[in-house]
Amino acid sequence: MSSPLLDSYSREIRYLRVSVTDRCNLRCRYCMPAEGIPLIAHEDILRYEEIARLVRIAAELGITRVRLTGGEPLARKGLASLVELIAAIPGIEDISLTSNGTLLAQHAAQLAAAGLGRVNVSLDSLNALRYREITRGGELAQALSGIQAALQAGLNPVKINVVVARGMNDDELLDFARRTLTENWHVRFIERMPIGESAVYDRKQFISAVEMQRVIEASCGPLQPDTVYGSGPARYWRIPGAIGTIGFIDALSRHFCPECNRLRLSADGRLMPCLFSVQEYDLRGALRSGASDTELAALIRQVVSAKPEGRHFRHEPAPAGRVMSRTGG
Repeated sequence: MSSPLLDSYSREIRYLRVSVTDRCNLRCRYCMPAEGIPLIAHEDILRYEEIARLVRIAAELGITRVRLTGGEPLARKGLASLVELIAAIPGIEDISLTSNGTLLAQHAAQLAAAGLGRVNVSLDSLNALRYREITRGGELAQALSGIQAALQAGLNPVKINVVVARGMNDDELLDFARRTLTENWHVRFIERMPIGESAVYDRKQFISAVEMQRVIEASCGPLQPDTVYGSGPARYWRIPGAIGTIGFIDALSRHFCPECNRLRLSADGRLMPCLFSVQEYDLRGALRSGASDTELAALIRQVVSAKPEGRHFRHEPAPAGRVMSRTGG
């Protein structure tokens, strides 16, 4: 492998998030409108072989971890075949998946066999009626079955992502926290970020990670610092004696950009140095116009060099038109 892949601020870039589709079987209220979004044409979506080639080149530069996202990545057929392709690439040490979990039960074992290591499941309520309202029609039972299937398949750790908003689900903080007492759930409470449908939401709905932790500790007692495998920005804690852990991702109240080690590849082949960057680099166009591995590697290095020092999410919403279902949640 070549020398470490460093950006202009000496951060070592080791993590690539890949959106495999912009399609999703849910319509979460903070993510996209009820009618969905205009979909990328099928021919403009990167083929699995194209994704694998880009990952191989990125691995040769220093990328060691890949996360497959969407949209809902399991809405795309044959995802296990992509996992298998990536697992065979020298230098890739970790392959993970972010999913809403509703399709996971039927795929978890096959994904694990193909080389998937772990999974994050987005789950914003443990109340079936509220879950259906937030997701505009999702079935909580399907998501819970997906989580159980992931655990049984050995996709550990299973991280549960909970976007928290006041008046939406903040009254369930304790319900989620107490799940970690008896189940191997690694619950991560996430501050709502100004992107997509959340870009214009009422800021009175914002609840900080500090406040979330206070609510939990008022009932469960002081949390003990802990760690969970992964390379994300969450800080982890554990209720004494609990099987699982509690994490907080405080994107707005804590400026963790100096720790960022990732790039994002959209479903249509645009590489982004930062979720909130206005810059996008067209790798698909280069791929399909006959670019060599050397030329693609140079383009990836250019993206890394363009990675900004950071963003202040509270004051700088994401670029207009940027939606998580295209860029990778």
